[in-house]
This record gives sequence, structure tokens and C-alpha cells, in this order.
Amino acid sequence: MKRYEQVAATLRQRIEQGRYRVGDRLPSIRTLCADLKISVSTAQEAYRRLEDAALIEARPKSGYYVLPRQVPEILPSMTRPAQRPLDVSQWDQVLELVGKPRDAEVLMLGRGIPDLESATLKPLSRSLASLHRRGDVHGLNYDSLTGSLALREQIVRLATASGCLMHPDDVLITTGCQEALAIAIRTLTSPGDVVAVDSPSFYGTMQILKANGLKALEIPTDPQTGISLEALELALEQWPIRAIQVTPTCNNPLGYTMPEPRKRALVALAQRFDVAIIEDDIYGDLSFTTPRPKTLKAFDDDGRVLLCSAFSKTLSPGLRVGWIAPGRYRDQVTHMKYVSTGASATLPQLAVAEFIAKGYYERHLREMVRQYQRNRDTLLGWIKAHFPDGTGVSYPQGGFLLWLELPAGVDCVRLNERLAPAHIRIAPGSLFSASGKYRHCLRLNYASPMTPRVVDAIRHVGATVTDMVAEAAELAVPGLSIPDLATPDQP
Repeated sequence: MKRYEQVAATLRQRIEQGRYRVGDRLPSIRTLCADLKISVSTAQEAYRRLEDAALIEARPKSGYYVLPRQVPEILPSMTRPAQRPLDVSQWDQVLELVGKPRDAEVLMLGRGIPDLESATLKPLSRSLASLHRRGDVHGLNYDSLTGSLALREQIVRLATASGCLMHPDDVLITTGCQEALAIAIRTLTSPGDVVAVDSPSFYGTMQILKANGLKALEIPTDPQTGISLEALELALEQWPIRAIQVTPTCNNPLGYTMPEPRKRALVALAQRFDVAIIEDDIYGDLSFTTPRPKTLKAFDDDGRVLLCSAFSKTLSPGLRVGWIAPGRYRDQVTHMKYVSTGASATLPQLAVAEFIAKGYYERHLREMVRQYQRNRDTLLGWIKAHFPDGTGVSYPQGGFLLWLELPAGVDCVRLNERLAPAHIRIAPGSLFSASGKYRHCLRLNYASPMTPRVVDAIRHVGATVTDMVAEAAELAVPGLSIPDLATPDQP
């Protein structure tokens, strides 16, 4: 860790521990240099990192001050999914969310799409246009089955920030992270096998399990620390689990980042039971902490972690540029890549490699992380103002997705139907479960600028939820309880 990163981490810890409170003035550059024996440039860079994280602000001729933070009063509860392997359902709901053509009239509040309007993406567009104009035969031809060497070299360089020391030959380029996850799952399993997943879990992964005739064993998951290692250990003792699939950093949809000691423990647990881990790190580079958290792969000393990621959430989903570092499974994964799609499109790979090599990627990430963290806090404030009491809200440590747990009795599938006339759609929580649990939960996106249209939509969603809570209360019969939509055990 560089010296300015150490200083920024120390100051962040002091802010989070309350030593510097909201509105407090932080030490001046001169004072900080004297106290910590650092240079002016180191102090300035440390403060800039804290500004990027929306923890402090600089006031002209006054200094640096701690900003207020919208920490939710109620977090979502610890999930308690069914304690047995289940067939995956919910395809119709997933298709409803992702399969419809784009409609400018409909505000899609639940889609996992980054901000595509940022000025920091313009060099990427220029690179794509330039490559196209050159008419270079290389860009029109197949590249290696494993992908562009120039891109793999840049991925390996970026991976050092997450604690991974890899060679370009350790990486295969895929057509998005979805293909990386699908290849990893097909490499490790056969129809009828059981895969352990955190719960709630990304619906794309769940549908891969469904398509390959696999069963999902959902493991209880804490909204702050991630998958329960205790529950996972019991499951490994009880069931013939072939693989563990998790998103431990900037999780989708809960937003947590698993603490580093728990990441180490998870890898050790997999080693003890000799089971592979499929790690989805697609949001990892969008962490709000500096340096970005380590991956599980950083603690993998025997090649059992298959690390999957892409530039779909950091840059653009339309590029379809992803990658996988398959460890000991490289030969099988390479064969699976060949029979899946063969070589991935060349031009986008070359453009992304150039974008990273010229320093544009890091600049773009800094801007997006700052924007997403501010948008998160803005959205949390709106939810507090417009949603009913008892609403649990996640506190994402990165990315741009928020998870809401609504009062019992609210069905978010029906909520979506009631929002349709207003041209608003959310992502119901049932998408993120094998059995359709979490019907009283939903996912919201805060990537794009918080425009008046967005705040009006959030206000409308909150009012509709409030009406549904009131209606459920009116229907309640004395002596009876409304069925808890949070805990159905049947698929």
C-alpha cells in the first residue's frame, strides 16, 4: 500500500470511529505533514482520495471538513433461505426485466446498468471509432481463443490492486461476465449437481444453474459481512456440493463487501472440503474504499478459485468484454470457451486495452466512484423521506445497486404491476432467489444522475408501497397474521 493510501485509510478509520464528526474541520495540510511525517504531496493526495470517497469536502480558504453520511437506520435482516437444494425458477420474471426492448418512456429503476453518459467515457468512444476507421485487418479477424494479449496484459496489471499476481496466460477473455460464469459452472458440474450460492444472488447466475439442470443451495447471508461461513460449513457436511458461487466484493444485490478475514476463512473452508469457488468480481473495481478490497483469488494458493469479471459495470455492458482467471481448471475452461463462442470480438478488446493503457480507466473509475457514492447517499435520503417506517435498506460499499426490504405484506411483483401505468419498473426481490423468496424486497439502481424525474419516481414508488402496507393492514383479520412473503420454503 502506498503511503498516501495508508494516510487516507487512517483518516477514514478516524472518521468512521467518530474521532472526526460530521462538520469537523480536519487537520491542515501543514499539520498533517508534521504529525505523520509525510510530504505535502502525500497529504494532498490522501485528502483527494477522501474527497473522491465523498467523506470530506474542501472549502476555499478554510480547509477540509467531514461530510454527513446517510447511514440507514434499519438494515435488511439476515436472510434465511430454504435449507435444501432447489430447482431454479423465476425465468419468466427475469425475461420480463431484461428481455423487453428499450423504451425511453419507461424508467427502469432496477436494471444493473452503469452511467453511460459520463464524459470520462469519450476516449473509449474515440478509440473504437479510430480502430474502425483504420480498417486494420487485425480488428476484423479472430484473435487468440484466449483473447487479445494487449488486453490480458492490462487486466493482469489492474489485478495487482486486488492482491492477485497473475501472468497474462492465466487469463481468458470472454463475451461478458455472464459467459465467464457460465463457462466456470459448466466446467465444474454435471446435470443434477448442487451449487452453493449466497442468498439473495444474481439472477443471471441462477438462470445458468437452471439451464444446466443444476440445483441451487441458498446459504444465509448477512447484509454487511456476506455469506454465513457457519451455515456453509454445515451445508458442505450435509450435501454433495460441487461448487460455491459468491460475489464477495460490492455484492449484487446486497452491496456488502466481505471482510478480509472472512474471505481468507472462506477459501480455507473450500480447501478443507476440496470444493471450487466461482468468484464474481464484476463490481470490485467500483469499491468506495481505497485501496480496493482483495479478491478471494488473492488468498488462493492451489488454484481452486475461478475469478470472473468484466468491464460491463465499470465501462459499458454493450462492449461484451469479460474475463476469467480459471486457476487449475485452465485446460477445461479453454475447451469450454471454444465450444461456447470461440474467440470473442476483437475490436472491443483492443479499444478497452488502449483505454486502460493510456490511463483513462483509472480516471473514469475515480469519477464514477465519487458519483456513485454521492448518488447512494442521495437515494438513501429520499428513501428515508418517502418510504414507510420499517423499511430496511442496504448500505452498499461499492457499485450502484441498493436492496430494500419492505414491511411484510408488500408483494413487489404486484408492486411492479401497480407502477406500470406510471412507466416505472423496479427489480422484484424474487428474481434473486431459486425459489422466489424475497417477494417483499426490491433492487434499485443509483448509477445515473439523480434527476427530477428520478426523484419523482422514487417518491411515487414510496407512496405506492405505503398504500400497499395500509391495504395489507386493513385486510388483516384479528387473531390471524398476514402470510410472511419473506419466508416461503417451497419452490
